[in-house]
Amino acid sequence: MSLVAGTVVSLEVAREVSPYGFFLYGDDFDVLLHYTEIVGEIKPGDILEVFIFFDTQDRLAATMKKPYLTLGGLAKLVVADVNPRLGCFLEMGLGRQLLLPIRELPEIKELHPLVGDSVFVTMEHDKQGRLLAKLAGEYELEPLTFAAPSSWMNQWVTATVYKPLQMGTFVIVDGGVIGFGSIGLIHSTERNQMLRLGEEVQVRVSHIREDGRVNLSMAPLKEIGRDLDADRILATLKDRPGGGMPYSDATPPDIIKERFGISKSAFKRAIGKLLKEGLITQKENWTYLVNPESNVNEDEPS
Repeated sequence: MSLVAGTVVSLEVAREVSPYGFFLYGDDFDVLLHYTEIVGEIKPGDILEVFIFFDTQDRLAATMKKPYLTLGGLAKLVVADVNPRLGCFLEMGLGRQLLLPIRELPEIKELHPLVGDSVFVTMEHDKQGRLLAKLAGEYELEPLTFAAPSSWMNQWVTATVYKPLQMGTFVIVDGGVIGFGSIGLIHSTERNQMLRLGEEVQVRVSHIREDGRVNLSMAPLKEIGRDLDADRILATLKDRPGGGMPYSDATPPDIIKERFGISKSAFKRAIGKLLKEGLITQKENWTYLVNPESNVNEDEPS
């Protein structure tokens, strides 16, 4: 068989050539196993399982180190370095990185992975036969995933972004001991910010679909969220002169989102809770504390 970069093969040790290393028998030519690529002790005649790759001079070489990913496989690799012109370099477990080309990354630069993020990729060859990473999509990911168990409902889980879009963010929910994971969607209305490729996020399972996939939210349950949002609104009122703010049920949703980081419906639930408890009052599209701790100006604040 011909040696192909990215594959693991069994080859016989032919001879030692100092100061380079050992040459292994190949069909078309002998391939070098450099001293730095040896694990343990070897001698001519041994049969070794090695990974074939291109060295810095674009020559086929061998290593006894175990890669995290091989040709035709799929793996979750950590971003080791980022080059704004070339793309991301991924940790391979070999002391060298695998390039994820810039063309594979989202058009919006802010959605590009950062060092330490993890991306789901497959391995392929470029036109010259060199190894490159390619983002894994649903076609590659789905066969490895499982249907989410009913016990996940309303539980907080860890997920990794594999496809960031304006309308929503597609993720793989960590399967833990169960297995690879489950496919999930964080709709744009259920996230408080855009999420970048490879970002790890804590999300709540809001719905388990019939196909085993999950809908996710970055917000807590409405009851819990209402209390948190109400506390945030109270804190805002207490910080303002006269204990008033120019926001109410009539305030446009985009302004509410920008000012408080929550939806208009969540804002209204929190306001309703505070009104019911008698802590606030509303007048002419303004909201006021009933008993402001500090009332510097009795007139309507400006």
